[in-house]
Amino acid sequence: MTKKDIVRLVSEKTDLSQQAVKEIVQQTLESIIEVLVRDGRIELRNFGVFKVKERAARNARNPRTGEEVQVPEHETVAFKPGKMMVAHVQRERQKKAAAKKRAASKAGKTAKTVKASEKATKPTKKVVKASKK
Repeated sequence: MTKKDIVRLVSEKTDLSQQAVKEIVQQTLESIIEVLVRDGRIELRNFGVFKVKERAARNARNPRTGEEVQVPEHETVAFKPGKMMVAHVQRERQKKAAAKKRAASKAGKTAKTVKASEKATKPTKKVVKASKK
């Protein structure tokens, strides 16, 4: 889901124009960033906590060349979901999985064959590399 999808969804639920919702969503995201810069932490009850964390310097490896590279210490943003969010997501995902399993058993298929057939029907992304001359 993208920001555009969220705007469309909220617009449908609130009967506000997409342009108005887009502005509200954008201002909300910018406010979250401002608070993280200023305070380093923002807690949204029943949703989760965004927190600025320090990452220590470390050695890493370039996957293409295998060359070892030094990654300097830096700050990053971490998100820890709230209990309510985790519980709701788990409950809904379990319902979805159970419904899929029931549908598979009605069709006389196992869960593995259903999953394999889904993979076969999903479009794959083709990566086209430009040739260097």
